[in-house]
Amino acid sequence: MAGLDDALRVYQRLGLDTPIFIYHIEGASRYAEPAATILDGVTDSAFEGVASVLTLMELTVKPLRMGQLDIADEYDVLTSNYPHLSVIEINHRAARHAAQLRARYRLRPADALQIAAAIDDGADVFLTNDRDLRRVTEIPVLLLEDFVTA
Repeated sequence: MAGLDDALRVYQRLGLDTPIFIYHIEGASRYAEPAATILDGVTDSAFEGVASVLTLMELTVKPLRMGQLDIADEYDVLTSNYPHLSVIEINHRAARHAAQLRARYRLRPADALQIAAAIDDGADVFLTNDRDLRRVTEIPVLLLEDFVTA
């Protein structure tokens, strides 16, 4: 993923949206390769990763709905122990910042919280596959879609 590697080279602290983890875990999507590139870079300490606790919630909903508590627990352990990844709490400041982002860009609540938490924790780019987040100008937003070959 030379294009993605080149794009990420200028960043040190990556804000990671939940789909990055989902694509990597499921491995079957056309986005699995760029997601793996990102998470491998975090694991290898090429970057620091930042994700909010919302990621844990979003990752575990499906396994919990299906009664797969063991998989939900694995996702909890994965996010809690991932090398060079900070899972950050949503605090008052992030909630207020999310409200401002939501008002300005008409974002969904979870999206506003995710990106606000990443910004407030010092991320210098936000990685996602949500086109709506490209409207945010407070932080560069990169879409995995832009790094997938047809």
